[in-house]
Amino acid sequence: MTVESQHEQSSLKDLLKASYVRTSIKLGIILTIAGLFVIWLLKVFNVAATPLFANMGIFFVNYGLLGIFFATILAGTIIPLGSPALVAVAAFFIDSIPLILTASIGFTIGMSINYALAYKLGRPFVTKRISPEHLDQITRAWSKWGLIIYIIFGLTPILPVELLSFICGLLKTRVFIFLFLSFIPRLIVFALIVSFGQQLGTWIFA
Repeated sequence: MTVESQHEQSSLKDLLKASYVRTSIKLGIILTIAGLFVIWLLKVFNVAATPLFANMGIFFVNYGLLGIFFATILAGTIIPLGSPALVAVAAFFIDSIPLILTASIGFTIGMSINYALAYKLGRPFVTKRISPEHLDQITRAWSKWGLIIYIIFGLTPILPVELLSFICGLLKTRVFIFLFLSFIPRLIVFALIVSFGQQLGTWIFA
């Protein structure tokens, strides 16, 4: 293995070992376990047959898309709202195509806000959101892997892709490329999450 390839692997490993990435992974795992436990409780206690669950369904049908839209915009910034869990629950009650598109567009808008702020305000703004040490870790990995890292993070729900949108803005990535690589991976992720949520809904209501 060459020194250059070792350095490339080291840069990526450093990025994955960064504290904010580890925190996002831990938070994602905790939320996933907690969500699965809540779903198990819903099934065990047959909550789906209660008026409360029926009222929840009516609420999601009437206001769910709007709520998901704003929630995913915020989640696309650096506010940890757990949008995958929200989308999975919404999949119990809302048609899949509108839900997938709404969540994907909302999250992309949120990341576009990060991109625009970093693009206009530069490094001083970004270092208020990401520590200089973490920013250096990202830029080292970015110099070797580029947009591949952005795609990997975008396709992995528990990784903080929203932080990388600051880097895209800081490095002035072309807008079309940024939007395309922000939207498509999240479209795939939310499609999988909605499918999973619908399967869970079928199991709970059975």
